[in-house]
Amino acid sequence: MSPTKHALAACAAALLLAFPAAAKTLTVGVAMSRSEHLFLVKVRDAIQAEAKALGNVDVQFEDAQGDVGRQLSQVQNFVAQGVDAIIVNAADTSATQGMTRMVTKAGIPLVYVNLGPGLDEKLPPKVAVVVSDHVVSGRLQMEGLAKCMKGKGDLAIMLGELASNATQERTAGNKEVIAKDPGIKVVLEQSAGYLRNQAIDLMNNWLTTGQKIDAIAANNDEMAIGAIIALQQARRDPKAMCIGGIDATPDALAEMKKGNLAVSVFQDAAGQGKGAVDAAVKLARGEKVETFVLIPYELVTPENMQAYANR
Repeated sequence: MSPTKHALAACAAALLLAFPAAAKTLTVGVAMSRSEHLFLVKVRDAIQAEAKALGNVDVQFEDAQGDVGRQLSQVQNFVAQGVDAIIVNAADTSATQGMTRMVTKAGIPLVYVNLGPGLDEKLPPKVAVVVSDHVVSGRLQMEGLAKCMKGKGDLAIMLGELASNATQERTAGNKEVIAKDPGIKVVLEQSAGYLRNQAIDLMNNWLTTGQKIDAIAANNDEMAIGAIIALQQARRDPKAMCIGGIDATPDALAEMKKGNLAVSVFQDAAGQGKGAVDAAVKLARGEKVETFVLIPYELVTPENMQAYANR
């Protein structure tokens, strides 16, 4: 080989070392429980944004429309496709054990986001949960409402979907605080499925009973807003009650600015979506990830709401 060819070969080898082959594009299947929840739209947007920022992650979205059977079928399809990782926002947290078995049996990393197995559940390797501690959110919400109520009064709790661990844990957090405030009494407790329209109907039903209600603890902002709308339709002033939600969505902050919503609790949709993609990518590449990645909750009140306007 001539000196010139030797030099060219050496240069080529040096270039290969300096610029390794581009990392393989990973395909991540994302099974969302619903598409109409504002908070979940933000989680989905954050997943898409993080995948785009990483540059070598292709995400495929499916919407279960609240149907656990549909979601199981969607996850089965992801498994059959041989995707590199799967992210699930569980339509029904009671179905996660079977889903976990199915996905891990196929050797595919699995990440639950926002709704998934409880924090006390033992999970196999290559499974992670990116979530916020729902008990903490219920505790923060009720502490804010107790302050608004001055430690006494009749409280109604609007529950989310009954099968959801978020519903159970947020309500448990509420009741931890109520147990320390003997002046506060829970007089009504019923599900509105995390949906605004169902909350309007539920609040209307409660108003027809004639039951005195001083405060409402809703498991999410959408139900709190539904309660506010129903009160306004009935020509009742929401400002006369202490109403609390969870998520600190833009619509909720708008109601807080009007004085209709006393408290909310910021749940970081962007943090959860980004964290889910990062965990899925690391697991797909054989890297170690904590089983539970906790994204903190933060209390939002009229005094600090401006800090959350763009979050």
